[in-house]
Amino acid sequence: MILILGASLLSGCAADYLNHYDTVTLAAGDTQKFNSMLQTVDPLNPASRNTHIEGDGTRAALVAHNYKFPPPPPPPPAITVNVGGSGVTTP
Repeated sequence: MILILGASLLSGCAADYLNHYDTVTLAAGDTQKFNSMLQTVDPLNPASRNTHIEGDGTRAALVAHNYKFPPPPPPPPAITVNVGGSGVTTP
């Protein structure tokens, strides 16, 4: 009984110990990736320099208006329910 109690106490300490790291950040040890990115001439996408965003102000205003005030949903389809006999009798 004492052995089980002692083992459970020690296992609780081990779980807490595993949550602590010996490094400053979790990304420590990525020096090869860092060095390869450091030597890359231009790591950005060439399209990221394009500051001319094509668009129409009227269309953008319409999209914003439809976002704030969505159009009402279409009416549900009409359902016809026949109550009573179909007029056909079976012998």
